Parts: sequence; C-alpha cells; structure tokens
Amino acid sequence: MKAFDVFYQQFITKGGYKTVLLGLLTTLQIAIIGLLIGIVLGTLIAVVKVIPKYKKLPKALNAICNVYVGFFRGTPMVVQLLIGYFVLMPALGISLDAVVVATIVFGLNSGAYVSEIMRAGIQSVDVGQLEAGRALGLPFSTAMLKIVIPQSIKNILPTLGNEFIVLVKDTSIVSFIAVTDLTKAFRQIGDANYEYIVPYLFLALVYLVIVMLITYLIKLMERRLKRSERKQ
Repeated sequence: MKAFDVFYQQFITKGGYKTVLLGLLTTLQIAIIGLLIGIVLGTLIAVVKVIPKYKKLPKALNAICNVYVGFFRGTPMVVQLLIGYFVLMPALGISLDAVVVATIVFGLNSGAYVSEIMRAGIQSVDVGQLEAGRALGLPFSTAMLKIVIPQSIKNILPTLGNEFIVLVKDTSIVSFIAVTDLTKAFRQIGDANYEYIVPYLFLALVYLVIVMLITYLIKLMERRLKRSERKQ
C-alpha cells in the first residue's frame, strides 16, 4: 500500500499525470506518423521490387532498395536512433527536435518492413487484375495505384495492424535521445521516490490497453471491408 500511496501522490497530487499524458501523445505521434511514412515508402519500394527488371533503371532502383531494406531490417532501431541523432545530424549540420528525428527514424524503419508486407500483398492479387487494367489502356503506374494496391491493402490490413503495434511498443526506446515518451514519463514518476513497482505496472497496463484498442479497431475495419465486398 505504501508504494501505491507514493505513486498516487506523484501521479495525482504532484501532477505526474500531465507528464504521462504528454508522453502518451508523443508515443502515439511517433508511431502513427512513423507508420504513415512507412506505408508510403514501403509501397514505393514494393512497386520497385515487383516491376520487370528489363532496363537498367529498375535494376539500379532495386539494388538501392535492397541496401535500404537490408540496413533497416539488419540493425536494431535503437542503433538507428543513435546514428540519426548523434552522428548524422552533427555531420550534416542539421538541428532537429528529438521527436522529429525519432519520427523520421521510425518511418524509415517501418518502410523497410512495410515494403515486404506490401510486396507480399501485391503478389497476392491475381495478376489478371493488372493485365486487365493494362488491356484497358491504363499505364503500369496507374493500374498499380488504382487496381492492385487497393486490393493488396485489404489483404495485408491485419499485418499492417501488427506493424503499428510493434511501433507503439518500440517507442519505449526513444528516451535514448532524450524524448519524453510514455515509458520515460512513468520512469520519472518512479525516480521521484525510487519506487518503481507501481509506475511500471501501470506502464504495462497502459501499453496493454493501447494494443487492445488497436487490435479492436483493426478487427472492426476488417469486418467493414468484408461487408463492403459482400455488397459488391
């Protein structure tokens, strides 16, 4: 009970909940924007990977994409954060807020994973769909954008939801570059009196609730997509 009383004083009486709310907003901001960046980059990379490689340009682009995906999938995200914030920014003479750097790194990292997810989604669509679009006179890019990609997103929606969940949980490492996220906010409450049991238990509970909400929303979207398919 003493540990809970200490937590209550720090969280309610001394306004620790304000830091937690700001940390929650930061966590969601990094994860959501990072996923959006990842979807855009991942879709572009996936298209590069599936287009025919008869000419030099597609081959060169494919090689660049392979290096990009290999780096971001082959190194820990915390290392990518440290390189981005403490190496690249000083080397390039750029000054960006740590939250912006974290969001960019999360987006780049997500793009590497989403590219493979999207590639699998594109390949799951019947090739006849693309050929039918080309037969109607649509350029390859238009046929991909308007016919293939919308259908592939339906197929990979659960996997994209899992990627979002991973990003939310991985935001716990952004404190390495002095970002006050959800994890750091609860740790600061524990630091006040060196009582960490209750803050960390509440931290785990908050993450669990967030993940459950995301899972519920993804299932809801899946149901609506299935209903729309039945009506068609």
